[in-house]
Amino acid sequence: MKFSFTSLGTASALPAVNRFPGAHVLDVHGRLFLIDCGEGCQIQLRKFGFSFARLSHIFISHIHGDHVFGIFGLLSTMSLLGRTADLYIFAPQSFAGILEMFNLHFGEGIKYKIIHEVLMGDSQRLIYQTKGTEVYSFPLNHRVDCYGFRFTEKIPPRNVYKHLIEKYQLSLSEIASLKRGEHLVRDGEDVVKNEELTYLPYQPRSFAYCSDTAPFPGIHEYVCDVDLLYHEATFTKELTDMARTTMHSTASQAAKVALRAGVKKLIIGHFSARYKDSTPLLKEARELFPNTFAAVEGMEFEIELKQDSGV
Repeated sequence: MKFSFTSLGTASALPAVNRFPGAHVLDVHGRLFLIDCGEGCQIQLRKFGFSFARLSHIFISHIHGDHVFGIFGLLSTMSLLGRTADLYIFAPQSFAGILEMFNLHFGEGIKYKIIHEVLMGDSQRLIYQTKGTEVYSFPLNHRVDCYGFRFTEKIPPRNVYKHLIEKYQLSLSEIASLKRGEHLVRDGEDVVKNEELTYLPYQPRSFAYCSDTAPFPGIHEYVCDVDLLYHEATFTKELTDMARTTMHSTASQAAKVALRAGVKKLIIGHFSARYKDSTPLLKEARELFPNTFAAVEGMEFEIELKQDSGV
């Protein structure tokens, strides 16, 4: 079961000759989620082999051009490819005007339904779920309404140790109840605790996305303990004043969030065009949080599945 993150664009607002604006793909069990849709997103999707047809949900953090200018081209291309399946776009309320403009000027002949799910609230909120995955939004601290996202695998049903099935002569109904996390009950009393008879087949994995945002108290609570955190790092600490004015983060500030939140791995991106490469940003972040990596367009970061064989 795959769980991986690939950046399609690592730039910030100004154009850069070697970077595309922000857009990213999260692959969860073969389902593709697009996070932000900067200019040229559809070109990058093609370049790195992602299927347009497998995109059913798009998550737009906020309505700034470097995160949304690619949406018109992507929606049009989906129509040209004959899409008929519904497309869900999770975005702030202000996205409604963009969608209205698209439908007015380019919507003729589109045979699929575009559903705008409005992001709102001042706390973490469940916005979407499948059988095995939950997606939460949470507010960030930017110049316009801006949201981060947390994708988490649901806790799987527990497995029963095979050698204990025969030992306790477990019935099918007892096995089913054990898988639900219940204790083994006979004659109205707990005979054996669930944790002695069962195990989790794998540890649920998680990913969080924070772009764009200035530091604020409590952000670490939204991303605590995730396996992989993507956090913008537009500037180095020498430009802390500029980061504060534009409501962005420095590389060291991103690292501080990762450190305090207890995340396992940090990916930084959204680099200012003044940096020809990400080396100074990466170096700064690693001084505080060594397990940091700079996003590279097309590079996949996979979260390893930690399985228990039950032996």
